[in-house]
Amino acid sequence: MASLQQRILNIIQCFRKEWRLFSESERTTVCGVDCMLMALYLSVAEVNKKNRGDFEASLSELLLTWNYLVPDKLGILQKNMEAPENYADITSAYASFLKRCNMVDLIDVYQKCRALALENESVSCAQLLEFIAGTADLAIENHSVLTTPSTPTSRVNQDHEELPLMVKKILYAYLSILVNSKNDLAFAYILNVPDRGLGREAFTDLKHAAQQRQMPIFLMATSFIRTIELGGKGYAPSPADPLRTHMKGLSHLVHFIDKLEEIIGGVQDPRLAGGKILSTIKMHLIKGRNSRDAFCQAAEEVVQDLDLRIKNIINFPHESMTASTTGISPARPKLHAINHGTAYCGKDTVKALLALLDEAATDPPPKNKAQMLFGDEFRFPCTFLLFRSPAQSSGSSPKVLRQRIRTAVGEKKIKLKQPLIRSQFSCTYKDDQMTESKDQHFQAIQAPTCEHPALKEKAVPDSKNESTAELMWE
Repeated sequence: MASLQQRILNIIQCFRKEWRLFSESERTTVCGVDCMLMALYLSVAEVNKKNRGDFEASLSELLLTWNYLVPDKLGILQKNMEAPENYADITSAYASFLKRCNMVDLIDVYQKCRALALENESVSCAQLLEFIAGTADLAIENHSVLTTPSTPTSRVNQDHEELPLMVKKILYAYLSILVNSKNDLAFAYILNVPDRGLGREAFTDLKHAAQQRQMPIFLMATSFIRTIELGGKGYAPSPADPLRTHMKGLSHLVHFIDKLEEIIGGVQDPRLAGGKILSTIKMHLIKGRNSRDAFCQAAEEVVQDLDLRIKNIINFPHESMTASTTGISPARPKLHAINHGTAYCGKDTVKALLALLDEAATDPPPKNKAQMLFGDEFRFPCTFLLFRSPAQSSGSSPKVLRQRIRTAVGEKKIKLKQPLIRSQFSCTYKDDQMTESKDQHFQAIQAPTCEHPALKEKAVPDSKNESTAELMWE
């Protein structure tokens, strides 16, 4: 009998074969346990924001909701269990988030396949609950290198074991965006990997713009860059547009995804296309790094492993790949294709990538949920912090600071205008007030620039005047 993990994968393959009964899109992706946890975490935080004003959720609150949600959806909830606070709102937000991202979780796939009797090997609700909870005894093959490690003996060994997991997650996120551009979770993870200068502020601006236009975040970024590049000066963003400051980073990301799309639409052999896509992402990630760096070595190992798995999927096709020849849309729309062949040559590659992501959805759940949700190891982003908008200033504090600065500057100017203590040579300094008074008394005479007592001048009498006058400057 096949292992529990393989039987769950068979259920997903049944879903992929009859996707029209489950979803409106053939590119709907299946959420693994880690993705389900993150989606639920964001849903709990969203409900807390509506009720309390803060987009925040504690780990204990999340686990309490998680331990109630999973058996509740499976229909095996104990009668004495009490529902968490705002549970109905949380489940509604969770379902809306998955639908908006064009995703379904393992429980929805299991229930629908079971209701339609599409599965060949039965999986009980209790077994699926044990798998999601991480308590099932799984016979895991060919995943020992990339699975969550046991308790390490040192931090060095822990980093050595966890780094391939992080690299694999990045690669899966890029592949998810290729086959499902509505996946906001995948987009959040690759937004600034590698560094493009796009942080929380950029993601927040994109998220708000996407909400206003009611479209996925990645498609919002693509639409913004396309409008600038193809629209000309008349479509340039206004100075008030917050996305204007992120143009360089967003353009870099969109163009890289375009490069991967060109591989799907231009390489006919899915074996070559899959390997080229993985190697292109790898070179993009390790650019500027030392080849002996641990990250580069982990990336090389993970790419080789995933490339081999793609080739195995194609060489030994699953039912989902052989059932229909028109089940997956092409990489590029027909209207934008150069010819008819280009429009459909990426179909098999997309199928292989979807099959690879389906296998990833059956990976064992993480043992350390806190690290998966909050950790930012190896400078990788924390997805939750990206969705949580930075604290916006009310404007009161900077205004008070400006007032304090202006007051201090004004006091300084007042002090400078106070009379100075002059020395015995004070007459050598030009005083504006004294000059003005002298100008009033002697309008016809030009005031000298020096008033030292030792320097006295006698005025030369005018030869035309009969009277002479001796003027003494004291």
